[in-house]
Amino acid sequence: MPYFFKEQPQYFISLKSEKKIYFASDVHLGAPTIKNPKEHEKIFVSWLDDIKDSAAEIYLLGDIFDFWFEYKRVVPRGFTRLFGKLAEITDLGIPVYFFTGNHDIWIFDYLPNETGVKIYRNPVEKVIDGKRFFLAHGDGLGNYDRKFNFIKKIFTNKIAQWLFAHIHPNFGIGFATVWSKHSREKNMVSHGSVYLGDDNEWLVLFAKEKLKESHFDYFVFGHRHIVLSKEIAPNSSIIYLGDWISNFTYGVWDGKQMQLMRYTKFDKEINNK
Repeated sequence: MPYFFKEQPQYFISLKSEKKIYFASDVHLGAPTIKNPKEHEKIFVSWLDDIKDSAAEIYLLGDIFDFWFEYKRVVPRGFTRLFGKLAEITDLGIPVYFFTGNHDIWIFDYLPNETGVKIYRNPVEKVIDGKRFFLAHGDGLGNYDRKFNFIKKIFTNKIAQWLFAHIHPNFGIGFATVWSKHSREKNMVSHGSVYLGDDNEWLVLFAKEKLKESHFDYFVFGHRHIVLSKEIAPNSSIIYLGDWISNFTYGVWDGKQMQLMRYTKFDKEINNK
């Protein structure tokens, strides 16, 4: 069965020579396994501050939070530095596109209203400088993980969301944090942060199926916590953005080429964690 998604905006952007487009994913702010959550947030916010003057657009491709749920009058505590920086950037007129991932799927109206980011819940196809990009977090694409796709249907079900919203936040957020940790540990056992090979990487398999329908120059994904740039067909590459737990990596389009880079400003602090 093919994978369908609702949002398929096709639009063109041509960069000015001094501007760049930035991509990052899998920051997992608030993850219980991170020793110093505040310093972790500061590092990512510092990166946003460093790139804002050269950014034409910023794409945050999912799992920026390790868990997120917006109750009607309650949001998870923390992340004020991130919210302030996102609001500052969007106030400058720089678009920030926030893709929901499997860990922060329950973002509703608070984040876009307070910070000005544009929320995407599905993959996006975009033409940049004549190159076709396919952008997505990477979870639930195709039918390669039917168990996860079933769970995702439950999490995106309006009735299930309504029921969860009526659980007291102390219990609901606590339960979700335990679930998040268990999910990550399970994924590390089954997949790990290593490339599984062209025949076993479901995002590679998905991308190759998409290429049968239409050409894309770049498939840009998060989710796998792997830093990878690999040609999968003539003039078509897949990009895994890595993560901000151990790799601190991001993607940059400078108008001519796509590069993966590592944020090294806090190398001393990172290595001491």
